[in-house]
Amino acid sequence: MTRTILSLIVVAFAAAHLLAADWPQFRGPHGNGVSDEADLPATLDAAKSIAWAADLPGRGLSSPVIIGDRVFVTSSSGPQQDRLHVFCFNAKDGSKRWERQFWATGRTMTQSKTCVAAPTPVSDGRRLFVLFSSNDLFCLDLDGNLLWLRGLTRDYPNASNSLGLASSPVIVGETLIVQIENDSESFAAGLDAATGVNRWKLDRPRDTAWSTPAVFKDKSGRLTVALQSKPGVTGVLPADGQVVWSYENGNAIPSLTAGDGVLYVPSRFFIALQPDASSATPKELWRTTSLGGGTSSALLLGDRVFIVSGAGKLTCGKTVDGERLWSLQLKGPFSSSPVAAGEKLCVVNEKGLVSIVDVSKPQGEILSQLDLGQTILCTPAIANGALYIRSDGKLWKLVKP
Repeated sequence: MTRTILSLIVVAFAAAHLLAADWPQFRGPHGNGVSDEADLPATLDAAKSIAWAADLPGRGLSSPVIIGDRVFVTSSSGPQQDRLHVFCFNAKDGSKRWERQFWATGRTMTQSKTCVAAPTPVSDGRRLFVLFSSNDLFCLDLDGNLLWLRGLTRDYPNASNSLGLASSPVIVGETLIVQIENDSESFAAGLDAATGVNRWKLDRPRDTAWSTPAVFKDKSGRLTVALQSKPGVTGVLPADGQVVWSYENGNAIPSLTAGDGVLYVPSRFFIALQPDASSATPKELWRTTSLGGGTSSALLLGDRVFIVSGAGKLTCGKTVDGERLWSLQLKGPFSSSPVAAGEKLCVVNEKGLVSIVDVSKPQGEILSQLDLGQTILCTPAIANGALYIRSDGKLWKLVKP
């Protein structure tokens, strides 16, 4: 059996464990904020929409991950944020299924707005891979049994900074990819998902960055992982880390968004790139400053792209040329990224105000809002017709009234 056939079988086996309604990673099943579900609740009501709320300890900016009837989320607690928590809740009623605690082995200092539990876990439907800002990486099965762990700071002592790390891991087949960007010992690595051992490791620019890798198929159908930092974007093959293209324009915070072989890059401009196997430099389709931007990552819906600025301006543009179609002012400020199902977007500002926006309307329309009353910096998750949102102290499930 060839290695190619074996890889395809492994990918298919992992995919079989993921349901269409799952939300297995940061920004959902496709890493672009869009759910495979048909719709979101159009109305949010304080008395009827909150199905349940679960208490969380300490701090946490990671998004919830949902696999079947299980909701996973992380936190960090203690005066030094050195106690690391992984929770599993029952999606039906919010009861705690299990909790695992670990001690951080790496640096736990962060900028005050972020925390050690900033990266979002990723699941392949059988396992949960959890990375913390302390560079502690854990692999558990869905029942909470520890399969392996790595203290990446022990392996790479200078891979840290005083601001904290927030890039979330992604998984492609049996390769788990982590991007550890900092101002000292930056690297990206592909780890064997079964053992945690390095398959490959690449040196990265020595600069702080928090963006999450984007997995996508380029114009030629080749599966690629795009790594972004301030200097630019690099395309690598997930199996061996081979660099296949690079582009000199990037950003440190918002993540890349991919769709239909095109990569949308947030930078000083908003740029559409089209990589393919024939060139070491992606083709730049267009660039614009009219779509705005901030810390939020862009969202793609069909032939439209949506971006929320830090001040709360939701802007809609064309994917074909970047032309701005309309803008809708929301109450800011915003740190989290929008998510969508059907023609409805969910956006949550830093003060905990949840807004449902109908983007099928010519200028966009706010359908309903719900104030959760706590600071929220994380990106929501969508699964089985419900929204999952977390603050430092709470995890909520919001449903149709």
